[in-house]
Amino acid sequence: MTWPVLRLRRVCRLQSGLTVDGSREVTGDAVTHPYLRVANVQAGWLNLDNVAEISVPRSIAASTMLRPGDVLMTEGGDLDKLGRGTVWRGEIPVCLHQNHVFAVRPHAGVLDARYLAYVTQSSNSRHYFESSGTKTTNLASTSSSKILDLPIPCPPFVEQRRVADFLDEETARLDNVLSTLNSALDRLQERRVSGIHHAVTGGSIEDRRPSNLPWASTLPAKWRTVKLSLAAQMGSGHTPSRSHPEWWTDCTIPWITTGEISQVRDDRREVIFETREKISHVGIANSSAELHPEGTVVLCRTASAGYSGVMGNDMATSQDFVTWTCGPRLDPFYLLWCLRAMRGDLLGRLAMGSTHKTIYVPDLQMLRIPLPPIEEQRSIVSTIRNTNRQIDSLVDAIEAQLALLTERRQAVITAVVMGQINVTAIRMAMA
Repeated sequence: MTWPVLRLRRVCRLQSGLTVDGSREVTGDAVTHPYLRVANVQAGWLNLDNVAEISVPRSIAASTMLRPGDVLMTEGGDLDKLGRGTVWRGEIPVCLHQNHVFAVRPHAGVLDARYLAYVTQSSNSRHYFESSGTKTTNLASTSSSKILDLPIPCPPFVEQRRVADFLDEETARLDNVLSTLNSALDRLQERRVSGIHHAVTGGSIEDRRPSNLPWASTLPAKWRTVKLSLAAQMGSGHTPSRSHPEWWTDCTIPWITTGEISQVRDDRREVIFETREKISHVGIANSSAELHPEGTVVLCRTASAGYSGVMGNDMATSQDFVTWTCGPRLDPFYLLWCLRAMRGDLLGRLAMGSTHKTIYVPDLQMLRIPLPPIEEQRSIVSTIRNTNRQIDSLVDAIEAQLALLTERRQAVITAVVMGQINVTAIRMAMA
């Protein structure tokens, strides 16, 4: 089938949203309403878990109010999320939208809203926005003119509805499978976390006593708990002054910064071998930075607070980290898994700050851990690794299935909205 292709501007009207200025006080005849942001608009669905509110003059609210049947399209965000669209069905009785979300109002009887939302999810539309978007360091953006220039295959209106009905059914089936797989991933992650906690707290040992640790209710009766500083030497890091270029020449010492957190964020990797930056011996000599031996455990305490790893070589760290060099009674990998098991407690009880969490050094100096005999610690580490290996294998298999199904979902949408699949013929054949 060959369908005419029109620019979106020919078959719709576009309504811009509200510019949000938190410093501007609204006075007089003002009203407060929910409003949607980029984070609320997903590809084909709405996330209404965290809808903000805005106060604006009544006249402005009336002119920017969303109507059921509008197609919401995003103007900014990650590059692969530009121009993502979904239909507004009046989920919230009175709702506005910010300026980074456009409300596209299809011409009645010419362009079906559900059909348009599917077109925005097709690979053709994704390529259009990814190639035409304006890219910055972390984000990308498009414009109203780029959205209005989006090429739209335009079959007859009745056919658009047939296409939308067909895709509603097909994507619902695929989304059901995707949801089931995502639920399985969540359960595996919960199992992984609980398994680590169970292991480092000796959960398989029946003879137990109440624990004095805030992150463990009971411990084996024969296990001791000790202040971590009694079993490991605590250290820290620093950044040599950038105003001395001579301190940043001949840099050969691996230097752990928050940039390395991506290596250990999923808790699969235990050891950090490579760092993005290095510092010099002169830089260390002229700063508070320390050279820590291989096997030292590091914990990030600032922007990516709570994530931890073990040094694979002699290394230094920035001031965002604390370190522990273990003594003979403490295996560094057992300590690593203890720190990972207590991450929720570290962030929930000790981390301070609303936007960027920070765990302060005095609180970390007071940390206590269970301390079974060293051979038992090593056995626990081995158990954790074996269990995690099995779980991670299942996770990898499920994620591969998710990727294939997601790719299939977009391929089906693309083929149908491009007229490569005749949905009318399929309906007749199935009748």
